[in-house]
Amino acid sequence: MRNDARRLVTIAVTVVLVSTISASLMGAQQPRPDTGIRVLPLRGNIFMLVGAGANIVASVGRDGVLLVDTGTPQMSDRVLAVVRELSRQVTSSGMPQQSCVGIVRCQWWDASRFLSTTASPAAPRPIIGIVNTSFDPDHIGGNALVMNAGRSYGARSGEGAWIIAHENVLRRKGQPVPAGAEPTEVYFGSDKKLNFINGEGVVVWHRPASHTDGDSVVQFRGSEVLAVGDVFNMADYPVIDLDKGGSVQGVIDSLNWILDVAIVEHMMEGGTLIVPGHGRVADSADVAYYRDMVTIIRDRVRQMMKRGMTLSQMKTAKLAKDYDPRFGRNPAWTSDMFIEAVYLSIERNSR
Repeated sequence: MRNDARRLVTIAVTVVLVSTISASLMGAQQPRPDTGIRVLPLRGNIFMLVGAGANIVASVGRDGVLLVDTGTPQMSDRVLAVVRELSRQVTSSGMPQQSCVGIVRCQWWDASRFLSTTASPAAPRPIIGIVNTSFDPDHIGGNALVMNAGRSYGARSGEGAWIIAHENVLRRKGQPVPAGAEPTEVYFGSDKKLNFINGEGVVVWHRPASHTDGDSVVQFRGSEVLAVGDVFNMADYPVIDLDKGGSVQGVIDSLNWILDVAIVEHMMEGGTLIVPGHGRVADSADVAYYRDMVTIIRDRVRQMMKRGMTLSQMKTAKLAKDYDPRFGRNPAWTSDMFIEAVYLSIERNSR
């Protein structure tokens, strides 16, 4: 009898192994198409999409998908496909409910924790809204396609997803915007509370006179994630769009604001995750280094102006030479262009 039992166990284990290997082989034979967009899980149900132009942040959950920016027009089809697949994976995979037995002050009713324990709705959940951190083409290029593919609920109920941006983007677009890409709603003043979305509070903050005068920062309060757009750039020098109300002092003020809002875990490292407009995800230490770089270069330009040096002479002097290996590799926004923007910004504010 014991030998028979052992035989049955051996057969069962073999069947399981064969099934697992077969499933793996089938998966290997059917690779997913490469969209050119990488998905990086940040924290909780917040994800970062890289490769579609400007960085995109997605909140995915029971309420639907909230996007921060939509990338370039050329990548909009791929962005939509990736977001739909991400929504399908997240909302169709359940997680075991966390037990409160033996845990002091266990908040089992906390929406952000309880979200994954509830019965998952039909997947994928629709895209419900878009927040644009600015109105640059690499941030709004997918607005029209993504909005038309989405659906709004509740107070914003409608056929398509809603689009929110600061009111100043309408005054300073500077170029024609594709039909359907304009905001369906603008906010005034310093902030816009989007209430609870996917189990956490979401707040949109206006950062005046930074990259432009219509920049927005999106704060995911439960996940401790900040999507800051082009007021912070881990790939290049900050782009200061003077024609749209940008200024070097506004960039520095915004970087200091980020440092005030972010919470560090230890010695300026970890804690709040900060998603820049371009480049890798960062923390407070990265923002502090970037803030210091912008401040130092601003002070150098200001000092040379006091000495009577012209803009041409400043470019020749290479005032940002020590930072060029890190931030001066973009031919579309060189260190000379940055120095010129800083110079003109200081000159304009001194009048």
